[in-house]
Amino acid sequence: MPALLNLPKSVGRASPARQSPARAPGDPQALIADIRRQAALLKGITPRELIDRADDLRAMCDSVRDFAVDAETRATAFALVVEAMRQSLGVELYDVQLQAGLVLASESVAEMQTGEGKTYAAVLPAFQYSLAGRGVHVATSNAYLARRDFEMLAPLYESLGATVGLIEADATSEQKQAAYSCDVTFAAGAEFGFDYLRDQVSLRTIAEQPLGTEFLRLLRGSATSRLGLRPDRSGFTDPFGMVGTESQPTRDTLQRPLAASIVDEIDNVLIDDASSPLLLSMDSDRPAEDAAAHNAARQLADRLSEPDDVLIDRATGSIRLTEQGHSQAWENADSLPLKCLLRPWINYVEQALRAKHLFRRDVHFVIKEQKVVIVDASTGRLFEERTWRDGLHQAIEAREGVPITSEKSSLAKVTRQRFARLYRRLCGLTGTATGSESEFREVYRLGVSPIPTHRPSRRQLLPPRFFITADAKWDAVATVVRDLHLQGRPVLIGTCSITASERIAATLTDVRLPFRLLNGLQTEDEAAIIAQAGQTGAITIATNMAGRGTDIKPDPTALAAGGLHVIATEQHDNSRVDHQLIGRAARQGDPGSAQFFVSADDDLLVQHGEWLRAEMQRLPSRSGEIASDLTKPLRRVQAHAEQFHERQRRQLFLSEGQRDAMLTRLMGDPT
Repeated sequence: MPALLNLPKSVGRASPARQSPARAPGDPQALIADIRRQAALLKGITPRELIDRADDLRAMCDSVRDFAVDAETRATAFALVVEAMRQSLGVELYDVQLQAGLVLASESVAEMQTGEGKTYAAVLPAFQYSLAGRGVHVATSNAYLARRDFEMLAPLYESLGATVGLIEADATSEQKQAAYSCDVTFAAGAEFGFDYLRDQVSLRTIAEQPLGTEFLRLLRGSATSRLGLRPDRSGFTDPFGMVGTESQPTRDTLQRPLAASIVDEIDNVLIDDASSPLLLSMDSDRPAEDAAAHNAARQLADRLSEPDDVLIDRATGSIRLTEQGHSQAWENADSLPLKCLLRPWINYVEQALRAKHLFRRDVHFVIKEQKVVIVDASTGRLFEERTWRDGLHQAIEAREGVPITSEKSSLAKVTRQRFARLYRRLCGLTGTATGSESEFREVYRLGVSPIPTHRPSRRQLLPPRFFITADAKWDAVATVVRDLHLQGRPVLIGTCSITASERIAATLTDVRLPFRLLNGLQTEDEAAIIAQAGQTGAITIATNMAGRGTDIKPDPTALAAGGLHVIATEQHDNSRVDHQLIGRAARQGDPGSAQFFVSADDDLLVQHGEWLRAEMQRLPSRSGEIASDLTKPLRRVQAHAEQFHERQRRQLFLSEGQRDAMLTRLMGDPT
């Protein structure tokens, strides 16, 4: 089994840890006025002249070593983008988009509301950063958005003389090298991280070659070293320069040193997903050698009961066997399959208990082609290439009665926090950064700047409704949907699981209401389904914001009827996901409304608010609906859940930092 590679620093790279962010020079409003003035002077120039102007600016910035440009150069770069966008896409940027671009160029998080044009705003800093010739990574929350943005914006970048590439999971090494050699490269955030890990494994392989191998390679006539360093245009060896010829990269690594990253939906990429590190593993579909142990543990788990044999904390996910449970686990030890164990027997029992009590089919995973496929908790999408660690995936396979596969061999890993901090320049956009300011500042050294909306918001947030049971809640949701459908208003119903989406779908079917279902199982149709959610009378069910990043534009008839209405069928354990959902309504000054429906059976209360569940079940109700306003206690439960998850992320980050400090003391600082 290959050894796990934990690299605290970028081995073989010149990328230092991120420095404190540099702020945009000058007054933002004065800069915006200067951008407008220069853009007005560019109107009427030919496409060839536009490229020539961009090339002149590129030549002037080529020697910039740290992406530092003055206010005049930044204004010129932004003005070129404004004109290029007008010529190639027919889009006129708003002042608020220019303001967001300035925030990003100053290495901060721009908080822009849904529908305000984040995708276009990101082009401004991307072009400015690309002028230094070191490559800019534009990271999205999923592969679909990366391809969409690449295809939409490629003509724009090309009109500025910039090269643009796309990284996809099934691309060859040669295709990835070519894409990484471009000025701007699009990919899902995780793909950048996995390619970084692949490069670290490659560099480790090179380092383990016999002494003198690289020197012999150069003597045989190789024009470049294996790490791909070459003289830049100024005559100095630049580790950030493009590698090899323009047509054929000649480096062993996929990426160039990590230079600049612009992260779309940055809260999802760097906070929601930060609790799980990036792991590069060797695929294996072989039957598990310890399958008998997992099956035996599953059978034992069915005989253990709470609280006599096992204590389960559903909020933290902890499992602890009591003394009686330990005795039960070792009863009939002679019949246990101990010879095939890869870890202590009690670990198998605990994972079997987790699989039974803490992980639910169509909530945490689905069964697809006789395989357990993980469901992303924050979006509802399927992660077919990921598996749970430490035997948990195999325990769930045993529980579900599908073939038990062998555990993947880990080659390398890095936390998302550490990987993001390897970039010399980091910034990002989201509609929901509020509440995470301290985490962005302390972990990523990023400030958060709210961007005003282009037009005043007309969203109506209706009072939440509370129910004792889930059945009463679903019936109430169906009644509201029917009334709005008759009015011609489009309705978007957000759920937190595939099970919940199918439950409300069944309820709407019973009352003969037409709907479209988007729950992470229809990824190919995702954009088309969510884009049509604004049509008159449309009813769309979406799991945890599947389709996030795709705009919903109500048609004129729907707007006249009151616009899009969003129903959140429960509150998530992260308020930012709730805000992202209700932010779908009333975009760009349109009319719209949103409302939460909450029951005592919701996962948030089951896992983090048992005390509130008990209180709700004691309150008087009519037809299952509670008249009392429980907004404040519900917010306390949600805040508790948010604090728990934030502590987990911080502990992961601190643990890696402590490990790195220990390695540095033992091995010396490699830099």
